[in-house]
This record gives sequence, C-alpha cells and structure tokens, in this order.
Amino acid sequence: MKKYFLPLFMLAIFETVAITLWLTQNNIFYLFNFSYIGISISLGVFLFIKKYKYARRVAQLLAGLYMLVYLGCISDENMQIEGFWYYLFTGVFEAATIHYAVAKIFGPLLFGRGWCGYACWTAMVLDFFPYKVSETPRKKIGWIRYCTFAASLIFVSALFLAHVGNIEKIMFWAFIIGNVVYYAVGIILALAFKDNRAFCKYICPITIFLKPMSYFSLLRITCDKSKCISCGKCKNVCPMEVDVTDNSRKRKNGTECILCFECVKNCPGDAL
Repeated sequence: MKKYFLPLFMLAIFETVAITLWLTQNNIFYLFNFSYIGISISLGVFLFIKKYKYARRVAQLLAGLYMLVYLGCISDENMQIEGFWYYLFTGVFEAATIHYAVAKIFGPLLFGRGWCGYACWTAMVLDFFPYKVSETPRKKIGWIRYCTFAASLIFVSALFLAHVGNIEKIMFWAFIIGNVVYYAVGIILALAFKDNRAFCKYICPITIFLKPMSYFSLLRITCDKSKCISCGKCKNVCPMEVDVTDNSRKRKNGTECILCFECVKNCPGDAL
C-alpha cells in the first residue's frame, strides 16, 4: 500500500477542505466541488502508478473542464486571477478566493505546483501540442508574468475606483475573453518556441503566487544519489527544465516543478 500513499494523501487533503468548507460555510456545494477535484487529481496519480500512459491527461481533463465549463461558463464564476481580485475587494470568501487559497496560495506549501500539472485548464489545452519538452533555450522574458499580474490587479481596481455598475457581468466576460487571449497567446508561444509550457514559464500571472510557496513544498521530487547514474534522462524529459538530481530547494527552476513525474517514469535506476 505504500506506493498508493500519494493519491490517498491528495484525496485526504481535498476531502478535508471539502468537509471543512461545507460545515463552516453551510453550503454543500463545497463538499461536491472539492471532493470532485480531489478525486480527479488522485485518480490521475493512481493511474500513473498503474503505468497508464495518459494518467495526467485524465486528471487535467476531468478537473480542467469542470472548472472552465461548469464553474466558469455555466455558473458565471470568474476563476481567473481577475475573479480573485474581485471577490477579495468585495470581502467575500467564496468562489475564486477559496480556489486560490486552496490551489495557488496555501496549497502549494503541501503539493507545490501540482495544480499546473493536473488541473490547469490553460495547460490542459496547451499540453495537446507535441512539444512536451522545450526544443529551444529558455528565454529571459519571465518578467512578462509580473506585467500580466499587475495588469489584472489594475483592471479590477479601476472598475471599483470608477464605481462601474454591473461588475459581475464584466467579470464573466473578462473570464471568457481572458481565456481566449490566454489560449491564443499560449498556442502562439508553443509554436514559436516549440515548447508547450512556454506560457507557464513566461506569461502566466498565477506563478507569482505559486513560485514562493512552492519553494517550501512538502511534496517534491528528490534524488537518491546512490542510485543515480548521471545519464541525464530526467533533465531531458522535464517540461519545466528542473534539475531534479539536485535535492536543494535552490535547484535550477526548482519552484517550477509541476509533479508530472516524467523524470520518475524515465529514470533507469529508480533514483527519483
């Protein structure tokens, strides 16, 4: 049973969140919402352990489509960063604020950037492209993510300062248009840089929350140096270019690990 610890651990985390929010917020929706997401992610990890080729894709589609289509398009909840600012400014602890607290602010202390690997609806689409590993050197344009982060904050702040009416409707369309723009930019970058994860590395504003918390992540890939044969396969298959052979928290691109386990799957010595 030891090898099933991770999916059980992930399921336990999400069930704890689901039950806690259900009881404290007196809303059974939270029980369904976080239970479903927890089951989807845990299923993906379980299928990986069972060596199913498309294990992570299953989790991405189950969780990503649920949040994009049901929560975003059908339930009119802006789950992008603009929705987070909106609910934060209105002082309402629900929807995007809870989502960000669990998945992107405090959650990464436990599971790092697992959200990016298993539930992000933007990466869900971009990972269909064939460039699983970057075919070009990393560009020094990561500063763009800070611009998109600031732009989202300024946009929502301006709506409140200008006392614009019907902000909820604006937030809905901001979600729709924002996703279209994200997909367009992500696809263009993937094709231009031959890298599915170029959007994640250079543009995504959510990484501003994820990177500092992921530094302290409890769940992380580590290397058993006694088994490592220095073949370099782990580095060659990592979509985020993380040096997983270095166990230091300061390792190269260490806060960008999405726990895809490609390195683990391809390690010939079972060192990871």
